[in-house]
Amino acid sequence: MNGTILLVEDNPNDEALTLRALRKNNIQDKVVVARDGAEALDYLFATGAYQDRSPDDLPRVVLLDLKLPKVDGLEVLRRVRANARTRLVPVVILTSSNEERDLVAGYGSGANSYIRKPVDFTEFSETVRHLGRYWLQLNEAPPLRP
Repeated sequence: MNGTILLVEDNPNDEALTLRALRKNNIQDKVVVARDGAEALDYLFATGAYQDRSPDDLPRVVLLDLKLPKVDGLEVLRRVRANARTRLVPVVILTSSNEERDLVAGYGSGANSYIRKPVDFTEFSETVRHLGRYWLQLNEAPPLRP
C-alpha cells in the first residue's frame, strides 16, 4: 500500500540525503517535502498553497525536523496532535539535535518516535531503511479519520 510521506526538513543536504536513502531502500511512497513548519502545517491542514489538496489525504508518516524556520518542529507536532483529524498521524522526529530537552519535549508533545540523524550516509541510509520498514510495512496504523 503506497501513500505519502511528509518530510519536513529545511536543510537541503539532509533533504537530499533522506530522499536518496528512501530511493536506495526502494520505498515507493510519494514524498512531499515541506521546507519549514508553516509549509508543513499548510500541507497537513490543506491551507495556503495546499488549499486544493483533499484534507482527508493524510500522510502515512511525517518525518519531522525540530529546528525549522517560521514554525519550529515542536509547534508543528503540538498543532498536529491538537487537531482531531490529524492527531493519529504517525510523527517521527528526525533531527540532528542531541539535546535531552528536545527528546523529552518531542515525546511530551506526542511524537511516536525520536531518531537522531547519523552523520555517515551508510548509517543514515540504514536508519531510513529501518524507518521505512517499520512505519510503512510493519506498523499497523489507526484509521486516520476521527
